[in-house]
Amino acid sequence: MKTLILYATKHGAAADIAGRIAKHIDNAALHNLKQDSTPNLAQYDCIIVGSAVYAGMFRKEAKTFLAQHADMLMQKQLGLFASGLLPAEEQKIFADNVPPQLLAHAKAAMLLGGVFDPAKANFATRLAMKAATKQSGYVSTIDNDKIAEFAKRMLDG
Repeated sequence: MKTLILYATKHGAAADIAGRIAKHIDNAALHNLKQDSTPNLAQYDCIIVGSAVYAGMFRKEAKTFLAQHADMLMQKQLGLFASGLLPAEEQKIFADNVPPQLLAHAKAAMLLGGVFDPAKANFATRLAMKAATKQSGYVSTIDNDKIAEFAKRMLDG
């Protein structure tokens, strides 16, 4: 099974998670959605799409990709992941950002944790983060067990 993992990231957490997923799936190819060209989706059996989440929203590149390629994605084994710090919002995040037919079609749709690094955030983001999560310092909730579970769901036929 040929697998493509596409991701949209701002500060690198979604890219980190995509790389960790790839370690569980033989020969998985990684692709940053910020790059101009999209790989030929027809040559892959399984496509995984992930995005960083800010204020409950996927990155624009991920939302655009899902909308533009929905027909092709419906013909593939599909997985969806999000990188964020509010696990209680997991279902809402996917419902608000993924076309309903794709969400229903996905073998897995999981929030796999996230990172907040105040050194990479502007003042407004640091204030919003403190208000939303009560955190002001470096936080990483990337969950390797959930990543392994996600990969297993994708590999199970």
